[in-house]
Amino acid sequence: MNCLYREYDIEPFEAGRDLWHARIRRADRGPLVIGGHPFALLEVGFAWPSPEAAIDDAKHHIDQFGHRWTTGAVDSAA
Repeated sequence: MNCLYREYDIEPFEAGRDLWHARIRRADRGPLVIGGHPFALLEVGFAWPSPEAAIDDAKHHIDQFGHRWTTGAVDSAA
């Protein structure tokens, strides 16, 4: 049950029985660059009771922090 939101792909996953989290990736599968460091995906959230709640939380993260995730240059000093 993936969700496309603002050019990000959100994938809920169950980390334990009824403990839902979400993975956020760029829809084009490019890296998320945070502070010059590339990440293929981010896993976010608390132990939500449903995949829908995990997706809603991921959308909140995208709304709040997405502007900081750049497609810019990767810091080669890392």
